[in-house]
Amino acid sequence: MFYLSGETLQVYFLGTAGALPTPQRNPPCIMIRRGSDTLLFDCGEGAQQQMMRSRCGFLVNAVFISHWHADHFLGLFGLIQTLSFNGRTEPLTIYGPEWVHEFVTILRQVARFNLKFSLESVELGNASWVRFNGYTVTAFSVKHGIPSLGYILEEDPRPGRFNREKAIGLGIAPGPHFGRLQRGETIRLGTGPDSIEIRPEQVLGGPRPGRKIVYTGDTRAVHMNIRDIAQNADLLIHDATYDESEAERGPEFYHATAAQAGEAASVLNARTLVLVHTSSRYTDALAHMSDAKKKFSGSIIAPNDLEMVEVTFRDEI
Repeated sequence: MFYLSGETLQVYFLGTAGALPTPQRNPPCIMIRRGSDTLLFDCGEGAQQQMMRSRCGFLVNAVFISHWHADHFLGLFGLIQTLSFNGRTEPLTIYGPEWVHEFVTILRQVARFNLKFSLESVELGNASWVRFNGYTVTAFSVKHGIPSLGYILEEDPRPGRFNREKAIGLGIAPGPHFGRLQRGETIRLGTGPDSIEIRPEQVLGGPRPGRKIVYTGDTRAVHMNIRDIAQNADLLIHDATYDESEAERGPEFYHATAAQAGEAASVLNARTLVLVHTSSRYTDALAHMSDAKKKFSGSIIAPNDLEMVEVTFRDEI
């Protein structure tokens, strides 16, 4: 049976800076709203203020940390206090690479007198996955000098398009049977020996892909290593710390350039490339956009903090 995927998929860029914040950019923090679920990918300092500014609330279901550099996790200390003050009682799971258990132990110690909910930790590695209702988050290894992960949020396949005329031609009257078939259920028309079984594949086209978001976290270029799992992303959120004028700094500090992000988007056949983790040495991302466009002809954005992107379904039949 297929999962009927009609939920909204929204990406809030709460923090788009590099290692150092600027007056305009907070440290890394990306919130993804998928239906009723809210996931955080990294949580730089000041994240809860950014949540208030973006009016997206504090209903966080899980946190995924890419690596243990401070600009990617310091916001968790304030966030869990805010969640507790707001009366949260549901457990919160923090996923991350090696050392996640030690980090969550420290979080518990810091918040021992105020925490009203339990904190859980789950260590992930390359190809580890976490199943949610209707989608999966899969981790992949990146190159950042310490144990580090990127993440892929991928929805389950959607049913093929419903052929209304064909269904009517098979004797199915418009109504509840249409919905059952679209949900992947087999129906039966009539009763007794003269009844007819109608299967979903008789009135549905081939399955269509769900939506896919790829987040690299901080990394050198790794797109050639992840072609099998990261192809056809609707949104590729890629490290673009440097422009080409300082391309030699990328390998030294285990970061990518905007041109490398553009090459990744081209190789992975992404719909939209998002440039993030811009170094504080730049006052804007114009050069980054220009560099990426030389490598990738698709849509490219360099979001400001608090911008939101709605990920829509593709048009495959």
